[in-house]
Amino acid sequence: MASTLVLVLVFIFDVIAFGLAVAAEQRRSTAQVVADSEDNYKYCVYDSDIATGFGVGALLFLLASQALIMMASRCFCCGKALNPGGSRAWAIILFIACWLTFLIAEICLLAGSVRNAYHTKYRTLFTETPSCETLRKGVFGAGAAFTFFTAILSELYYVCYSNARESFQPYGGRETGVGMGTYS
Repeated sequence: MASTLVLVLVFIFDVIAFGLAVAAEQRRSTAQVVADSEDNYKYCVYDSDIATGFGVGALLFLLASQALIMMASRCFCCGKALNPGGSRAWAIILFIACWLTFLIAEICLLAGSVRNAYHTKYRTLFTETPSCETLRKGVFGAGAAFTFFTAILSELYYVCYSNARESFQPYGGRETGVGMGTYS
């Protein structure tokens, strides 16, 4: 059976990562064009930059969750052999899907955090209005959605992996290695 402690810890990390990604989407930076006191030039003023911190926090919690699942399952490739059957087949499929959604979520969160932290620094003279670039709506939202998918797939992967690992029986019910003692 899968370790309940691992499942609970991964669930908590994933919920925190999802919450931070949603918070980052809600608190994206916005900008306003402001004229100087003498009205000679205009420049961009950005509000709070907290979404960048939320995005990085979501990225790190999702990374910790994925690392915990991969350490607990020995990254699917190390350790003893798995029982051939449905659980192993599902574990392989879920392993690939879990990594795919994880990479997409991390890319969205990283790109959103970097782009949200970018602020234009130039100003314009007299009549020109500067373009105050901000992060497009939905980047952190996509990261939150793929964080949610990663959470579901990684939990299912770990359960299927554990079922396939614990139901393995060597051929003939004995050890599969070469015995080094006297033959009896």
